[in-house]
Amino acid sequence: MAAKSFEKGLGRGEGLGRVHVLHPKAGTWGKVTEPGYDGGIMIRLVDLRGLNITPATVKGFVPRVSLGAADTDAVVDELMEAVRTEGSPALIEQAQRFDGVNDLIIPVDKKELFRAASGLDKKLKAAIQESILRVRAVSEDSLPEEKTTAFQTGGSVTTRYVPIDRAGVYVPGGKAVYPSSVVMNVVAAQAAGVKEIVLVSPPQADFGGRIHPTILATAHVLGVAEVYAMGGAGAIAALAWGVPDIGLAPVAMITGPGNRFVAAAKRAVKGIVGIDSEAGPSEIGIIADETAHPEFIAADLISQAEHDENASAVLVTHSMELAERVAVALERRLPATANRARAEQALGGQQSALMVTDSLEHSVLLSNAIAPEHLELMLENPDLILPQLIHAGAIFVGDYTPVSAGDYAAGSNHVLPTHGTAVFSSGLSPMTFLRTQQIIEYDKEALSHIAGHVETFARAEDLPAHADAIVERFRERPGAASTE
Repeated sequence: MAAKSFEKGLGRGEGLGRVHVLHPKAGTWGKVTEPGYDGGIMIRLVDLRGLNITPATVKGFVPRVSLGAADTDAVVDELMEAVRTEGSPALIEQAQRFDGVNDLIIPVDKKELFRAASGLDKKLKAAIQESILRVRAVSEDSLPEEKTTAFQTGGSVTTRYVPIDRAGVYVPGGKAVYPSSVVMNVVAAQAAGVKEIVLVSPPQADFGGRIHPTILATAHVLGVAEVYAMGGAGAIAALAWGVPDIGLAPVAMITGPGNRFVAAAKRAVKGIVGIDSEAGPSEIGIIADETAHPEFIAADLISQAEHDENASAVLVTHSMELAERVAVALERRLPATANRARAEQALGGQQSALMVTDSLEHSVLLSNAIAPEHLELMLENPDLILPQLIHAGAIFVGDYTPVSAGDYAAGSNHVLPTHGTAVFSSGLSPMTFLRTQQIIEYDKEALSHIAGHVETFARAEDLPAHADAIVERFRERPGAASTE
């Protein structure tokens, strides 16, 4: 059965190009004119050639999924207030309601951490240790150095970096187990010099109401001893306000990914504690030309699509032939994907597409507007455009640098900004856990060189007491010994 065809807009309403749909079973293409296609999933091939793509219009072409944050806020507020006022009884009730866990024991005993590490598969342990080694090396190399600026006229300003006292790391449960998230968050905090690290993760009904043993084992390998079985918005509240009846003190910073309820909870406590970001569904963007391997691209699009039904997978290319070959490769690979249903839904969603532009210049413009969490470059000469790609969480250059490598063992951190927030925010790093602090030191002579300027500023801003604080230091005092 061939796909029907219609002219369809992308994103927010306007007709944005000739949209083609590949029906995976039939493998045929067509121009589209009406919705309601009822067979298989649809991966959009969006033809943007000949359209007016400019810095002013490009955002209208961005494929994006709605996070639906507003409808979760009321639920999240209720859950968090219960934990803040009731403590552990609220966490126990929420574990019963959301995780199907009865008789919850919230604090994790050190002996349980040791047992989990002892039972860890040897190959997985070796992979975890290699990941720790590489992420730690990159994290430590990225640490900023204390610097002092001394002026010729005297006086100095020293900028130093001070770690927070206590960090909370959230490790999600749900559709998969994420020891890699333990590594990424904990190693960055340790490299920054954080002394107290708290790890929380949802209890699992399949493991007797305990945290997944692989998460516990990874925490033990990293030396994290303070661990609690709790999840969702309630866990974020517990980290932010503390739970005295189980000995959990508040943290200063909360990091780690989670579902939309966790993201909403982190947004709610921002200002009470620091947060890394409101992480959303996983995203991959790929800029490619006719030299790219379609099978590599298809494999990488699927690798991120299998995370979540709302994951975003976007190819941007100025080669229609490549886009069509990638569509065929997706058709061939999807049936063999273990998480096929999840990946198909993500690839068929409004947030995913194969997008064909007029030129590499337009591809760069579109990519920067998307600001993807992960951006791969599969181009004959990626160095030509690398300096222009200023909006992306992390950039993976070349055919043999897939996002999967960065997810686990490349040494980079996989906790990255999503949903376009790479325009103004950064990925997780030791800097997330550091505060800049300046130390200013002037003697009398050094102060005399700027005294007049300070007084002028103060009087211009109608703050005369500021000026008086300067004048007082140079006022002649009766009986004072001469300095001449």
